[in-house]
Amino acid sequence: MTTRRAFIGMLGGAAAWPLAARAQQPVPVIGFLRSTSLADSTGFVTAFRQGLEEAGFVEGKNVTIEYRWAENQPDRLPALVADLIRRPAAVIVGNTPVALVAKAATAAIPIVFVVGGDPIRLGLVASLNRPGGNATGVVFTTTDLSAKRLGLLHELVPKAAVMAALLDPNAPEIETELRDLEAAGRAIGRQILFVKAADERDFAASFGTIVQAGAGGLLLGSGAFFFGRRRQLATMAARHALPAIGATRNFAEAGSLMSYGASFSDAYRRAGHYAGRILKGEKPGDLPVELASKFELVINLATAKGMGLDIPLMLLARADEVIE
Repeated sequence: MTTRRAFIGMLGGAAAWPLAARAQQPVPVIGFLRSTSLADSTGFVTAFRQGLEEAGFVEGKNVTIEYRWAENQPDRLPALVADLIRRPAAVIVGNTPVALVAKAATAAIPIVFVVGGDPIRLGLVASLNRPGGNATGVVFTTTDLSAKRLGLLHELVPKAAVMAALLDPNAPEIETELRDLEAAGRAIGRQILFVKAADERDFAASFGTIVQAGAGGLLLGSGAFFFGRRRQLATMAARHALPAIGATRNFAEAGSLMSYGASFSDAYRRAGHYAGRILKGEKPGDLPVELASKFELVINLATAKGMGLDIPLMLLARADEVIE
């Protein structure tokens, strides 16, 4: 009997070893970094956590997320990325400026990006289907929709002979955006006034140029710089009674008249899926870059009323959301 009990005890102990080993394994760390501020990113964090949970990882339970914010100061990104590499993070998640810095800093740690431009042109991946290397992610495409946004402005103010586009000269996709808008302007027979602003101090002069030219509408260019200053831009546009359209719903929520673009929340939820798959052992180079499939038109009716604008009923009917 004693021998039998000893044998059973040994089996029980052996069965417990793998469980104990698993319990002692370190919880993986995800580095979540954006070039903007926490206040600008709360919705993205929620969506990312949702996607991560759908992939089987719950923050504080079987994964840790280290959050970092550059507060719209790009020069802080190298140090923030280096900090996550030292941590070390099992995956780094970030927007375009973050992905570019992380890609230059490490070839070992997987990177999941959420970007608005062409990741091949940006040098993040070799191809969309087979990214190769250590990066993959979601493309929400802001530049390719510039023509659509210009068309929406034209629909709102069809008699305007001049439309303005305020662009960030430092945005990665500035050349593509310029070409798309030039072609779109020719298609609708309207002059496009291009004005560039690389610093907040340029805003007053830029709006002065736009107003002086008699522009009937304003298209706000893509990039993290304008995203982080969308409330300021919306306020200045409203001050000049200038209908403005941005690339994401965040611009309309901040007070711009309209926004049209891919859903950032959906993009970050899908990024959470990819981060989870990588934590389970898949290689980023084998995961195809995903393209945004959910787009939304948001109209700020309160801003329209403040400007004395009547939104066409057909345009209101097509809106995914109307902010009262």
